[in-house]
Amino acid sequence: MSPSNASSPRSPAASASAATRLATRLPFAFARDHQVLAEDGRLILGPGFSAAGLREAQRRLGAHAAPAVERADQTTFDAALARIYRDGTDTDDSGAGGVTFDLEEGGMAPGQRDLLEDVDEAPVIQLVNQLLRRAVQSGASDLHVEPFEGGLRVRQRIDGFLQPVMVRNDVPVKRIISRLKVMAALDIAETRLPQDGRIPLSIGGRMIDTRVSSLPGNYGERVVLRILDRSAGVRPLDQLGLSPDQIALLNRMSAMPNGIILATGPTGAGKTTTLYSLLQLANRDERNIVTVEDPIEYDLPGISQSQINAEIGMTFAAGLRATLRQDPDVILVGEVRDGETASVAAQAALTGHLVFSSLHANGSVGAVVRLRDLGLDDFLIAATLRGVIAQRLLRRLCPACRSARAPEAADRALFDRHGVPVPDQIHDAVGCETCNGAGYAGRVGIFEMIEIGERLRTAIDNGANETELAAIALDVGETLIGQGLRQVAAGETTLAETLRVVGDVA
Repeated sequence: MSPSNASSPRSPAASASAATRLATRLPFAFARDHQVLAEDGRLILGPGFSAAGLREAQRRLGAHAAPAVERADQTTFDAALARIYRDGTDTDDSGAGGVTFDLEEGGMAPGQRDLLEDVDEAPVIQLVNQLLRRAVQSGASDLHVEPFEGGLRVRQRIDGFLQPVMVRNDVPVKRIISRLKVMAALDIAETRLPQDGRIPLSIGGRMIDTRVSSLPGNYGERVVLRILDRSAGVRPLDQLGLSPDQIALLNRMSAMPNGIILATGPTGAGKTTTLYSLLQLANRDERNIVTVEDPIEYDLPGISQSQINAEIGMTFAAGLRATLRQDPDVILVGEVRDGETASVAAQAALTGHLVFSSLHANGSVGAVVRLRDLGLDDFLIAATLRGVIAQRLLRRLCPACRSARAPEAADRALFDRHGVPVPDQIHDAVGCETCNGAGYAGRVGIFEMIEIGERLRTAIDNGANETELAAIALDVGETLIGQGLRQVAAGETTLAETLRVVGDVA
């Protein structure tokens, strides 16, 4: 069976235009090494351009008698290189279906590779690079490589949903899995135990980091790759889906002198992005900010970042203890996973430090219950916890094909029950070429925030349960379902998507 094509169909005019661009475009490695770019009848020359590169670029632009020549400094040239090759179409990537497997796999050069340099590699390497390249270009957060009885299935997660990329029964499954393990510096001889590693890559100048996890299964090892685009950068708060009141609350939290601020939610809900945005707010010259992360997802200028390595004893708790000897003002702990980390974080907050961290809990008030479960006493939670942010990600409607309709009686009742004004119209997902038939494109965040005031602090200290705490902390419409319904009313998402993610919970 041939692989499914994840890209949307292009018109003949668009295809012809793309073909023209490819005919004049230099191979990525050649353009990078010779500091020459050919684009739209013009030449862009970097500071280290070569005569050979210039001659080849002029040959490619033969139809243009006198191409315009632009000289660029290194920074400008690198930016142009990344922009021109961002789609990765400088190589013949018509799909993995065209790759055959009658050659021996070659060795892997050590260090970081660019995924646009696989033209002359062996077929197994070509296929793996194509799969990685497609996942990065599609904006996938995860890539699943799954052996089954008849061959190999590959899926990628986009906007929270797994989409098929390839299902084939004519590929050397073990060699593909081994290739990924070699790239991640894993032990290819060990197939009975789970292993974890990472692959540093780039594509067209974009820095990509992947976390690799292998797990033994019935038909061979299953490999899942978490893809982190380091070049994406930290998004400003107003692009995360926060309301002005919520942004004001986060600004107030980030300015606090001490205490613990937690981000809660399931895996993939965007907790790390929110914490990084908070760090950016807290980042001032007079503050020393130290992080302990697993992994370090983005490089933050002016902030000291440390990587967890549990195999050698560098756990979150050990890393947090070490940061306390670095004279910090603000500490970010990637995740509170156990009672030891929770206890050290609380002690750090008591001794005058502001601690940001993430915690797995279903809601903002649920974080208090989770901290109790980890062994913290009520008085310690009340004394140190300053605020909690619970969040989810909803798929955003595709603006090209969304369909408006008037709310039905059941829809109106749902809005009324959660204290959100009923809109005149709501939208449903349809699906078109622009969104590959999904009906959605991108995601938007919804946030449930509580600030621990005197009344709530007293209730926590007295051992109030989750229901009692929620009644004190959250007004009608401030819950996750209420925030989701506001996004429905604004035309950003659908009612079905909101109920799928957060459910009809008050």
